[in-house]
Amino acid sequence: MSRSETVTAPMDDGGWEPLRLAATAALANAYVPYSKFPVGAAARLEDGSIVSGCNVENASYGLTLCAECTMIGAARMNGGGLITAFYCVDAQGEILMPCGRCRQILNEFSTAQTQLMTPSGVKSMDQVLPDAFGPRDLARIAASGAEH
Repeated sequence: MSRSETVTAPMDDGGWEPLRLAATAALANAYVPYSKFPVGAAARLEDGSIVSGCNVENASYGLTLCAECTMIGAARMNGGGLITAFYCVDAQGEILMPCGRCRQILNEFSTAQTQLMTPSGVKSMDQVLPDAFGPRDLARIAASGAEH
């Protein structure tokens, strides 16, 4: 698949609605006394389980946790697994695109086939974070270093 193609294949493991519902439910736990902008995120993992997270602000602002970060923490606390599909919403239920930092975090726990629901439709991880540096690069570098 080229980077410019939008992923359009239907999901065979429950579809997008369970992810939308989980992300929307996560909004209720957001801690947003400063921005007043709650965000909910949800992902389906390789084993079919769904994890969710919400944003948690901090008075120092820079220490704020995005919904994607708490979602990954929840996934790790529940045994881990890689993300196969991702969905993120605001308080009005509108689909949000993860910020650049969160795209990098999602990439760390994604497969080559991970799909993200975006405001412009379903996209691959490679489409939302082209040429990303990640675990595969470290493995490649480590393997090439072993040859020298």
